[in-house]
Amino acid sequence: MRSFIIVVLCLCSPVALLLAKSKEEDRLKESHDVLREILAMPDKGIPKDLLNRCECVVIFPSVKKASFVLGASYGRGVIVCRKGKDFQGPWSAPAMFALEGGSIGLQIGGQATDFVLLVMNEQGANSVMSSKVKLGADASVAAGPVGRTASAATDVVMKAQILSYSRSRGIFGGVSLEGSTLRSDGGANKALYGEQFTAKEIVREGRVGVPPAGIPLVELLQQTSPKHAS
Repeated sequence: MRSFIIVVLCLCSPVALLLAKSKEEDRLKESHDVLREILAMPDKGIPKDLLNRCECVVIFPSVKKASFVLGASYGRGVIVCRKGKDFQGPWSAPAMFALEGGSIGLQIGGQATDFVLLVMNEQGANSVMSSKVKLGADASVAAGPVGRTASAATDVVMKAQILSYSRSRGIFGGVSLEGSTLRSDGGANKALYGEQFTAKEIVREGRVGVPPAGIPLVELLQQTSPKHAS
């Protein structure tokens, strides 16, 4: 019986790894779709000049309120940053990220909500790359302006390290995420890349290449915002 159990575990382990990897690949595809749809909203979406100025983009597709109310789950997404010194290079491979708790549950209603965060400066990027960052405490966050006419020189934009947006029921706009936390999703990164990497090792140190499922997302960012407007 003991030998039988060992054989079963050996057979099941590769299957479990493949299923976990497939799940994270689906997350990459969903993140690409969310960003593509939002960028296709020139009059109501993220201002192009803000995207050009940001260091990193974080996307959380289909976050559900129940996850936060029950406290047993969290929103899962990806982070992509510009590579190179002073974030002047092309966009990096994506790292898996998690969004937890805070006041989100009161804001997003009962329907799934997509979140997009722009990390606007190096200090914000360094905070996000730490083990766990609380928005509003460890890193300043503000609701991002939307549309072509939105000014990137407003006081709130100039001071915030992170600008946050949400989309629910077809409505897209800036949203406050103060009190919620961001962290690297270590288990998901291991499932996707086969080894244990932190978000910093992936997006800043370039330890891995872009996985096939992440190519559309990285190419979308590269095409939309190829150069950092420092």
